Amino acid sequence: MKACFMGLGYIGLPTAIIAAKHGIQITGVDINSTVVDKTNRGELHIIEPGMEEMLQEVVKSGMLHASTKPEISDAYFMVVPTPFKGNHEPDVSYVEAATRAVIPFLKEGDLYVIESTSPIGTTEAMAEIIFAERPELENKIYIAYCPERVLPGNVIYELIHNDRVIGGLNPCSTEKAIEFYSQFVRGTLHKTNARTAEMCKLTENSSRDVQIAFANELSLICDKAGINVWELINLANKHPRVNILQPGCGVGGHCIAVDPYFITADFPMESKIIGTAREINNYKSFWCAEKVHNAMLEFELKYHRKPTVAMMGLAFKPNIDDLRESPAKYITTKVMQSCNNANILVVEPNVKEHNVFKLTDYKEAYDKADIVVFMVAHDPFKSLPLSDDKIILDFCGIFKQTISE
Repeated sequence: MKACFMGLGYIGLPTAIIAAKHGIQITGVDINSTVVDKTNRGELHIIEPGMEEMLQEVVKSGMLHASTKPEISDAYFMVVPTPFKGNHEPDVSYVEAATRAVIPFLKEGDLYVIESTSPIGTTEAMAEIIFAERPELENKIYIAYCPERVLPGNVIYELIHNDRVIGGLNPCSTEKAIEFYSQFVRGTLHKTNARTAEMCKLTENSSRDVQIAFANELSLICDKAGINVWELINLANKHPRVNILQPGCGVGGHCIAVDPYFITADFPMESKIIGTAREINNYKSFWCAEKVHNAMLEFELKYHRKPTVAMMGLAFKPNIDDLRESPAKYITTKVMQSCNNANILVVEPNVKEHNVFKLTDYKEAYDKADIVVFMVAHDPFKSLPLSDDKIILDFCGIFKQTISE
């Protein structure tokens, strides 16, 4: 069987590799020629434990090759970004572009699947585009939606073992998609329709966003009340039916920070809690930036010099290199814009270089800094000693201190 994956990003490439590993002939397509060239050399352009060795194996065996253009296959998967535009309105132009690119290759009996997070009705809309150009294929191909649900850093395991929700435009499309995924997914494949599958993905991430917003709101209250939020949450979670998440400096990534807007854009009057959660989590990043700025001003007033500030972490979550929608990146940018030439040391141990920020080794930055701002709980940071001669702003619980300390 041959499959074509449109998009070789954080989800498309690992899925293509896993599928190739399980005996499916894969063409991976990306508009970025650098990504294509690196993939064909067996070089992983993302950080994911254990994945590069697997990539080298499937490239060497000829089971996977990358290209800038799709090739004739039996199944086509849209795994491209779905950002938002304007007033947080979802942008499905990448999904549409990828769909239009494969339309000339479609033939009777083929499977077409969208994995990209999408607004409700996207699968139906893409089917209309396909059949408008290829009316002879109506009721002759299988069309389904199957959202990814993996955790960066543990993708290999989760791609294989997590349950998947698969919704076809009709029952036979659902069955055809299940037939494909069952070749490498050991988790349960749950049948539904396309609209429910689309909403399921949005619901999962919106639920997480709301829960994180509760923790972040608690951190704001505790800061004002002089309460250690980490201790409070630990104690509250001793209740058998309470499970409060940990607060942070906001919410990032291409899923949780984006997907709720796909609901609020289409159902603004019905999604009040979801919309408010987004506002709280966005405000938390602004609040953190203000905290850093105020700490810098207080330091300058007290010591009559500008502080050296270490901004610890840029990724949107611990131990990955993904900076998409990162609140830490936003906070760092805000601090640098308002710092009036203070010495800002930017740290991200999972990234070798960045085109905007000059990166500093985390130990060097910590030693030199007067003010240390922990934004991402990367494992290396947890080995740093708690120093009494530094001002620590711990927004992610490295030392489980009160945020205001």
